[in-house]
Amino acid sequence: MGPFTKLADPMPSRSVQLLAGITVAAAALRFSTLDVQSYWFDEATTVHLVRMDLGGMLGAIPDSESTPPVYYVVAWLWAKVFGVGEFGLRSLSALIGTVSVPVVYALAKRAVSERAGVAAAALAAFNPLLVWYSQEARAYALLVLLCAIATLLAIDARERPRTRTTAMWAVVAALALGTHYFAIFVVGPLAVWLLRSRRDRATTGAVAAVGVAGIALLPLAVDQADGVRADFIQGTALPQRMVEVPKQFLVGYAAPGDVIAIVLAGLLAIGGGWLLFRRTEAGERRGALALGALGAVAVAVPALLAIVGIDYLITRNVIVAWVPLFIALAAGFAVDGLGRIAAGALCVIGLALIVAINFDSTYQRDDWRGVAESLPPPTGERALVVAPVNGLVPFEIYLPGSKPLPSTANTTVREIAAVGLVRGDGGRRPDPPRGPTRPPPPGFRPVRRVEGKTFTVVLYRADQPQRVPASQLYGVSFDPRAALITQPAAR
Repeated sequence: MGPFTKLADPMPSRSVQLLAGITVAAAALRFSTLDVQSYWFDEATTVHLVRMDLGGMLGAIPDSESTPPVYYVVAWLWAKVFGVGEFGLRSLSALIGTVSVPVVYALAKRAVSERAGVAAAALAAFNPLLVWYSQEARAYALLVLLCAIATLLAIDARERPRTRTTAMWAVVAALALGTHYFAIFVVGPLAVWLLRSRRDRATTGAVAAVGVAGIALLPLAVDQADGVRADFIQGTALPQRMVEVPKQFLVGYAAPGDVIAIVLAGLLAIGGGWLLFRRTEAGERRGALALGALGAVAVAVPALLAIVGIDYLITRNVIVAWVPLFIALAAGFAVDGLGRIAAGALCVIGLALIVAINFDSTYQRDDWRGVAESLPPPTGERALVVAPVNGLVPFEIYLPGSKPLPSTANTTVREIAAVGLVRGDGGRRPDPPRGPTRPPPPGFRPVRRVEGKTFTVVLYRADQPQRVPASQLYGVSFDPRAALITQPAAR
């Protein structure tokens, strides 16, 4: 007898109402503030890709991304209907994140109980990390959804084997692998579990098909691994990243007042774990622990690989573990009234953090849109000296017509804009640079200075266009590792 032997019961009317309300709340949280934040570098890369024709985009992914192409194909189709503005393109992730809530309910109900399903759906709806990636034009929301569906289908394929269900599992599992390589840490254990329990032709064929899909992705994975796009991960010490995973699973990235939130959320999670082991019924505990083990594997294996030098451990990569781990936690919360109060408290903490982030830009994504809006229309050819150096990609969106300047050439400009922005993809950042400390080239005078909460812009202007060496442009930068960008005069 396996851990998921019970049949799915009809959903009680009260559960229908609760799930409907939770899903509506999840949608409101995700859609209502979709365009509050600017695109950051990774999202700007997505926009750059989906603006291409389909063949051009697929050809560009190996040199610009570290993930497979499934999300980008879906986003490319979505953008044809809804555009590439912040709301339009991000609405794909918001919809996927909203749909994930009833899927989490269905998985928790199937594996544990109807009460656990409601608790798990609520935790998913109000979790700051899931909301963050439901508002980002990247692959992570789709990854979470596909892995949750694959887990649900695997349970059904094992407990109530039907060729159609097994085939559906294979399709969803292959799509998950084609969305993000870290899906292997959920899909792989599910495949082994299916093969160990059933050796029929349908199961063997389904697992083989998923294996073929994974093998087909290997050349792309090897090609992308040769790049430097994931090198930033090792910029943070591995022990710190290991500690950050459970913290960020609970309360997301940094937010106002998050120190207290971390302590309270941690205590609530410990209480939920205690209830799981001490108060749940044996059958429900088996299902919860089986999912908990799946989630633990999806974090532990990447951590072990990181220790031996294959280091891609970061919270957003192991987000595949969130659903199984939090369903196990929800099983503990669902045992009695006190547990349900604890689950509600965790949801309230999540909601408070989500709202607080939307009111404080220092906890948001890089504000390239704010930088662009702070600049008046150029009166002549303008050179932008931008730090960090990846500002070119977002400026292609927010300053149309911008293009890189050669780092060694002379250029004729009338204006020079020094841009300094604190880079971050989540979490509070230090104060932005407020220099520059070196004077502009001869003939240029400061005419505008904008000090935003996360950026500083200083605009210099000359009476007449002047030919300026790149070395002098770098002299007004906020950081030695700046990029040079030219913005044509307004017409």
